[in-house]
Amino acid sequence: MKRPTIGEIATRAGVSIGAVSYALNGRPGVSPETRKRILDIANEIGWRPSVAARSLSGSRAHSVGLVLARPADTLGVEPFFMRFIAGLERELSGRRIGLLLQIVEDHDAAIEAMRLCWAERRVDGMVVTDLWSQDSRIAVLEELQMPAVLVGRPRGDTKLPAVQTDDSAAVVSAVDYLVALGHRRIARVAGLPVLHHTQVRIEAFREAVLGHGLGEPLVAETDYTWEEGARATRALLSRRERPTAIMYDNDLMAVAALNVAQEMGVAVPGELSIVAGDDSQLCVLVRPALTALSWDIQAYGAHTARVLLDVIDGRSPDSHRERAARLVVRGSTGSPRAS
Repeated sequence: MKRPTIGEIATRAGVSIGAVSYALNGRPGVSPETRKRILDIANEIGWRPSVAARSLSGSRAHSVGLVLARPADTLGVEPFFMRFIAGLERELSGRRIGLLLQIVEDHDAAIEAMRLCWAERRVDGMVVTDLWSQDSRIAVLEELQMPAVLVGRPRGDTKLPAVQTDDSAAVVSAVDYLVALGHRRIARVAGLPVLHHTQVRIEAFREAVLGHGLGEPLVAETDYTWEEGARATRALLSRRERPTAIMYDNDLMAVAALNVAQEMGVAVPGELSIVAGDDSQLCVLVRPALTALSWDIQAYGAHTARVLLDVIDGRSPDSHRERAARLVVRGSTGSPRAS
């Protein structure tokens, strides 16, 4: 089906193409009656402005970018990103703004993708996730003067706004709960060590464990995948003095841990309590259901989109902090059995 053009509108309205352009763009130069007739015809034939044409004329692209530097096969089973993207889309689609999603292998590829999107005017701004402690993408965003929002804590090396979660408080609350149940050997299976939020959570875990006088904290680092979560769990449960509780950086690894415990004949929660770092349907589909740190990830995505749109519109929004996650207690945690 041929797309309606302003030439067709001009013919039907009996006016020049210039008059149609004035009317459609809200500019003076046509009478109120002519403007109304043109707009009515445009609506009748289903005319919509060309985003590509606007981009070429120096106007906006009406889309924002999200470049994820992660293996593509891990995203299909990672509930966090699906819910975060759903939150972004909920806010963006309501304003008729598109989301350009690209998945690349590393930060070099991410930088190349960001440069290309900006040079070709395909995006008006960028959502930046999975921040590293030393992140080469930040300097490139500054160089390009690209509107952007950081998904994580505000940084000292940029004035870009950030939308963050209180990772420390969530981890401490989970440790406190496990200690109150009577656990004295608590381990943590963390995510990618290069990520800033992973380090924040590890540090919060260390301080909480040491604060309870439980000795040197036991931390295993992974890549967030099911396979790495299972491997780390087997290693921890094979120790001579194995932990009686393990906290996981996401829900996927916690579900893998439950499978490993059942495979090794370790009773959950009698001999091992499990806490998931994210809450999702995965946590309630297994038995026992998993205790988890729960927070509104879709709202996180929506708030991120709002902050980015403020930046694009020339405002200077403050960084935004989400509410701390709350611990949802289910069947995977309990008091440890006496040795």
